[in-house]
Amino acid sequence: MNLEFEKKLPIPAQVKEEYPLSKEQALIIEKRNQEIADIFKGNSKKLLFIIGPCSADNEDSVLDYVTRLVQIQEKVKDHIYIVPRIYTNKPRTTGAGYKGMLHQPDPNKKPDVYKGLVAIRKLHMRVLKETGFSCADEMLYPENYRYLNDVLAYIAVGARSVENQQHRLTASGIDVPVGMKNPTSGDISVMMNAITAAQQNHSFIYRGWAVHSHGNPLAHAVLRGYVNKHGQVQPNYHYEDLLNLSESYTNYKVSNPAVIIDTNHANSGKKFYEQPRIAKEVVHSCKQNSNIRNLVKGFMIESYLEEGCQSITGGVYGKSITDPCLGWADTEKLILEIAELL
Repeated sequence: MNLEFEKKLPIPAQVKEEYPLSKEQALIIEKRNQEIADIFKGNSKKLLFIIGPCSADNEDSVLDYVTRLVQIQEKVKDHIYIVPRIYTNKPRTTGAGYKGMLHQPDPNKKPDVYKGLVAIRKLHMRVLKETGFSCADEMLYPENYRYLNDVLAYIAVGARSVENQQHRLTASGIDVPVGMKNPTSGDISVMMNAITAAQQNHSFIYRGWAVHSHGNPLAHAVLRGYVNKHGQVQPNYHYEDLLNLSESYTNYKVSNPAVIIDTNHANSGKKFYEQPRIAKEVVHSCKQNSNIRNLVKGFMIESYLEEGCQSITGGVYGKSITDPCLGWADTEKLILEIAELL
């Protein structure tokens, strides 16, 4: 077998025992989970902002970024609910390049998955302790979810993972919202099938156990644009796209119809500076149609301290080493402007 076994990793319970949540932190998470659930169930009209770096590559700059969100959250608390985006796994289309903090807690050193597991838990816990924010992360590897399941407020399943059965089944056993992105092909039925599967109960194999899930009624759609057969990026956040998704929800008969709009990726053609315009257009669509307003629960926005991106050796503090991001000044302006429009 062309595979080398380097070391046995600790099970999630061992890592949690070494880095436990306090009772106070657990209560903060419980409160935030309920507030986020109320948005998806329609009990709150606030818009969710899942916002932060493309990849959480540095603990200090990520904490710096999230700390700045605290003051903004207070200013917009009547209209917007912020969930910082701390993505510690970075999927790579070809498998090459920086794969995130889980693999490389130090981007300039060789991969070390054990140190990565510890680093990502400590990062999420530090943000919670110092800012009061529970955060979002991407579930790139379903088997790793339980290392963080007690600290996360939101889970994303990416465009290349949404067709994977293990992701769908694991999502059915998660008790916080799970966003299912449309695949890169743009086929909405794939995403809707994933949502349907995640909302049902299942028996399956997970981490060497036979398990039974109870279904996740908060599984929902994330529209991120797509690539057509000619390799051209196409958006799917426009008025007609949202009406089409609303109709799909009716046809599939799933609970809590909801969508988060990813303002970057194929929706922006990876032109990060288009994200404010896209968010404003979606808000305008919400004002034109009550069905769209009830469907749209918020935005997923890529943002960091410095705009754009750099190479992994660039050395600019708070600048993405993966996809380009909106800078802090434009981020603050965007959040305040959207709050004014609501």
